[in-house]
Amino acid sequence: MRRYVLTLDLKDDPAVIAQYKAHHRRVWPEVQKSLRRVGVRAMDIYLLGRRLVMVMDTKEGFDRRRDFARHVASDLRCAQWEALMKTFQEPPPGARPGELWARMERVFHLR
Repeated sequence: MRRYVLTLDLKDDPAVIAQYKAHHRRVWPEVQKSLRRVGVRAMDIYLLGRRLVMVMDTKEGFDRRRDFARHVASDLRCAQWEALMKTFQEPPPGARPGELWARMERVFHLR
């Protein structure tokens, strides 16, 4: 299993944040099915203020850029979902140019 921890910011608007949360209470079935098909085993998204943190566990061999591109291309509904979500999102501080979900660095692990 491979774990990714990613972050991004939502637009600084309480109505936008409320809409984002509402959409995630009803994630489209096609999106969930496609994520599983490309190798996502589990995904949790947390919110504090307007900062999101995603914890994603994937199968071995999962490549975030390649497999998310496959996910978006797999079904029109997945492409529509991603386009809709981008209307709520902004890159976090430290993101690379063109990057929304930025990978976080693990600085501690308790064994």
